[in-house]
Amino acid sequence: MTTNPIDPVKLDKLGEVAIKVGLQLAEGQDLIITAPMTAAPLVRRITEHAYKAGAGLVTTIYSDEEATLMRYKYANDASFDRAAGWLYSGMAEAYKNNAARLAISGDNPMMLACQDPTKVSRANRANSAAYRPALELITGFDINWNIVSYPTLAWAKLVFPNDSDDVAVGKLADAIFAASRVDQPDPIAAWKEHNANLKKRWTWLNEKSFASLHYTGPGTDLTVGLADGHRWKGGASEAKNGVTCNPNIPTEEVFTTPHRERVDGYVAATKPLSHNGSLIEEMQGRFENGRLVELKAAKGQDVFNKVLDTDEGARRLGEVALVPHSSPISASGILFFNTLYDENASCHIAQGQCYADCFIDGKNLSQEQIFAQGGNKSLIHIDWMIGSDKVDIDGVHADGTTEPVMRKGEWASA
Repeated sequence: MTTNPIDPVKLDKLGEVAIKVGLQLAEGQDLIITAPMTAAPLVRRITEHAYKAGAGLVTTIYSDEEATLMRYKYANDASFDRAAGWLYSGMAEAYKNNAARLAISGDNPMMLACQDPTKVSRANRANSAAYRPALELITGFDINWNIVSYPTLAWAKLVFPNDSDDVAVGKLADAIFAASRVDQPDPIAAWKEHNANLKKRWTWLNEKSFASLHYTGPGTDLTVGLADGHRWKGGASEAKNGVTCNPNIPTEEVFTTPHRERVDGYVAATKPLSHNGSLIEEMQGRFENGRLVELKAAKGQDVFNKVLDTDEGARRLGEVALVPHSSPISASGILFFNTLYDENASCHIAQGQCYADCFIDGKNLSQEQIFAQGGNKSLIHIDWMIGSDKVDIDGVHADGTTEPVMRKGEWASA
């Protein structure tokens, strides 16, 4: 008789947190879930808690790794320039009618590692273009949305390759539960306290209203100008539909929008980036007038440069985020090969699309106004990690004076 390596009580708590903290699902609100088939046990827990919370209709769209790989093995070449636009149009229509969105991550991060990178790039570009009508409603924060994770076997074996299947899954499950705060006696209360602490940080940053941030460290001397009328956020936020939600579970970051034309200098990544089946290691980038004009990497350089050629905005920044080096995810010492987790272990920047809600009165700004204030447009949004215990960050005021924001990866203020 084998025992389940995933604690069913904590899994149920994660489902409850996803609904009550992540989404704060409203009475009568529909919910769309996307998930790998292997995450079905968590989908069921979330679905139960959704209906108990008064959900209207819960609809799940499953993906299957084996079916995805069959496309790369057998599909004709033209297939890689197509995407299921009809599906994304339907999702966009649901969001326009106030459906909430919940994504469960758990796919094998290296699923496409052995596939033709050109085909992967083409398929991603087609998918991003088709998904844009739905994505804009998410990045515009029109609706409440959330991402959580499930410890699939393929992912667990990548993170813990030297352990047996059950041990690896159990370890990854425990790490997910700890990062998501469902290993605590009252996870909902723990999230309330955590959100309050994040609010203190972004409130201080908003009061300072820095014009830019200056990063220094090994291989790094980078100035990130901040968008006109930017505002810092973190943790719980109110969507345009009036629902307060925590989009990412876990989250340790406070973040805002950089100005797409005011980033200059060079920067070294402090963690590998797992993206579409490739591991991009030891990245080094150089920015001029906001544009990433040069990117080098010890591994995966060609793959990431193809992504950066997606569109004009792909080589410009859409997000800058601050995370203390002592964050629980960083302290775990685990490389998750999953950006949702790895970005919460380190300060990071993101290539591509900005978030409309990271502007003062952003809910009422048009896309044209956001662009005029320095916000970036792109089909991609890819975070990469640039913080460590060797990186200092200064806030630079409009008059050129500076004050410390982070020292050796930790907040400089109490």
